[in-house]
Amino acid sequence: MIKIEQLHKKFGKNQVLKGVDLEFLDKGIFAIIGPNGSGKTTLIKALLGMVVPDKGDLSVGGTSIRKDWRYRDQIDYLPQIANFPANLTVKELISMIKDLRNRPGEDKRLIALFKIEPFLSKKLSNLSGGTKQKVNLVLTLMFDSPIIILDEPTTGLDPIALIHLKELIKEEKAKGKIILITSHIMSFVEEMADEIVFLLEGKVYFKGNIEALKTQTDESNFEHAIANLLTQEDV
Repeated sequence: MIKIEQLHKKFGKNQVLKGVDLEFLDKGIFAIIGPNGSGKTTLIKALLGMVVPDKGDLSVGGTSIRKDWRYRDQIDYLPQIANFPANLTVKELISMIKDLRNRPGEDKRLIALFKIEPFLSKKLSNLSGGTKQKVNLVLTLMFDSPIIILDEPTTGLDPIALIHLKELIKEEKAKGKIILITSHIMSFVEEMADEIVFLLEGKVYFKGNIEALKTQTDESNFEHAIANLLTQEDV
């Protein structure tokens, strides 16, 4: 369970989050979407403890994250841009992450699924962007945590890898997990998300399923419904 209450965050004069209230109580896939500068990244970083809110509270599993940093063990996180140590090999990086988290990781299946075997002994600096993203996914999904956060997970993936990613996400949902996804690919969001959260200028403008959004905006097309929300910016 994730509960976010009246979250505010300001960077200099820029008020990025303006009283965000959200709850993710049950298993499911929740897409957090919005234009650039809407507050998505700040919200995710606050949940991860990487940004300290000015006001408000975040709780995971019923406990405020201000009181217990160990909540992070419940989260697997895929960053949008992974800055891997260039001098390490893929094999060394996977081993290092296992050691840091002090947990067993089911990496062998994922390595085979994303066909990373030929790259295990290669240095990360020599990998293509798409291969780095596959390594990023292995590092994220090889653990078994109740919460998964995926920031732009489709970046650089070929069609076959994208199919595998979708299957993996559905498998994790079936285990009863909360999965938060940020993405600019609306077709991916429409296919995968049980609910969407639409952020605009640091506020939640909509939370619910896609059919409810279409009904609210009187649009039959998901992308048009999102565009409709954008036109209500000053409402």
